[in-house]
Order: sequence, then structure tokens, then C-alpha cells
Amino acid sequence: ATTPLLGWSMAKTVNAALIGRLVQAGKLGLDDVRLFPEWTDGAHAAIRLRDLMGMESGLEFNEDYGDVTDVTRMLYLEPDMAGFSLAKPVVARPGERFNYSSGSSVLLSRIWMSRFGGPAEALAYPRLALFGPLGMTSAVLEADAAGTFVGSSYVYATGRDWARFGQFLADDGVWKGKRLLPEGFVAEMQRPTTASGGQYTALQAWQVGPGGDPDEKFGLSPQTYWLLGHDGQSVAILPSERLVVVRLGLTPSKLGYRPQALVKAVSDELR
Repeated sequence: ATTPLLGWSMAKTVNAALIGRLVQAGKLGLDDVRLFPEWTDGAHAAIRLRDLMGMESGLEFNEDYGDVTDVTRMLYLEPDMAGFSLAKPVVARPGERFNYSSGSSVLLSRIWMSRFGGPAEALAYPRLALFGPLGMTSAVLEADAAGTFVGSSYVYATGRDWARFGQFLADDGVWKGKRLLPEGFVAEMQRPTTASGGQYTALQAWQVGPGGDPDEKFGLSPQTYWLLGHDGQSVAILPSERLVVVRLGLTPSKLGYRPQALVKAVSDELR
């Protein structure tokens, strides 16, 4: 119960919440463009922050884990993960194509960290703005060798602290009566995008659970949304029930485990 466990891509939604904190503070806007000085051509310069958040920026990135592809090279071989992703070409117009990309999430980290006066201030921000207020005392967000948080993959936290984060979202970004995320931000985190075919949401979360089948197939509310990790880690959020179900067991996707049945059983038991 006291062991911090890796959430893999559940980190993406934590990273999105950090961006939400900066949106609330007026330091970022979802429609911001010209996100990097290196993006001088029109195609790159036109990409909005929200396009990266919804995984529909048009940037090339191969998320196939079966070989040495973009995602495995970035996570295991590149000391500057954001720099690696920054150099990717644009292969589609923003909003035209869904492409799940850990590279986009690391770029998001680089963007929000650039809004601070220096590395020390940026590195302190997750604890100051999110983990501390929520009481997530075990949570650690790791940086790469270049000092950029790996907002795609490397958040460690205990099961209870993952549940705290899920409850924070279930309560619309309010914690102990204090609004920490802007009005409407969590609603966007639940809104499915057209480009993903309704699978992914506008702000770094999944609209459907593992396997891609509608949650209604398992008897769950269609408002259910998910944080999902590479090896079976999941946080299911059922806003209408104020219910959060965390599952951190290491279960490779090839085994076909589906946590939806567990979530439904917990929901039924609490009614």
C-alpha cells in the first residue's frame, strides 16, 4: 500500500492537469500557437496547444511498442526526449488525424516548463501546484537527462495517491472546496474527439476502457472516462457516482485483461 508504482501513460492526464493549473493562472492558453522557437515553418507554427493535447497535431510519431520505434527510442535512448519529438515532421493538418503519441505529451511538458523563470522553478511546480495540494505525498514525476519532465510516462505514486488524483477529477478539479482547474477544463478532459472516433478525449484521457469497446457494453455509464497505462494500469472515473477505481497490477495487453468488469462490480456493490 505504501509503494509508489509506475502509471506509464496515466502520467499523460497528470501532465494535462498541470497545464490546467497554468491555464487557470493565465500563463497558458489552449489556443496558443507558435509553441516553440524551432517551429518556424507554417505547418508547425499553426499547431495549437489543444492539438497536442487531443493527439491530433498532425506530427509524425510511431507509438508501436513492437520494435525500436519512435516511442521506444525516445523513452530509452534519447537524453533529450522533447528535442527528439520536436524535430518530427508534420504529416497531416491539425484536427485531421488522431495519432496517439507519447512524443506529444513530452512536448507538452517542455511547453509548460518554459513558462517559468528557470529550471528549478519549473521542476518544483508539480509538487507545489498539484501533488502538495492534493496530499499526494508519494508522487514523483521524473525528468529526462535534459531536465524535461517525461509527462507521457513517468509518474510514480501509491494506489491511494492515484485515487486522490482520480477523485480530484471526479470532483471537477475542485479539492477541499478550492477550485484548482479552470471551469470547463475537466469537461474537456471527458469530451471525445472526432478524429479519434470517440476513443480519446480533448485533454489527454481515454473515453473508453482497454480494448476499445464502449463502456456501456460492460454496463458502465457512458460518462465513464479513463487514465490508462501501458501494462494494465488504470484509473476509471465515474463522475455521476463520484466513484474512482484504481487498478495497478502489471498485466501486459497481450493477456487481454479488461478492468471494466471490476469497475462494474465495485459500482454495483456501492449502490
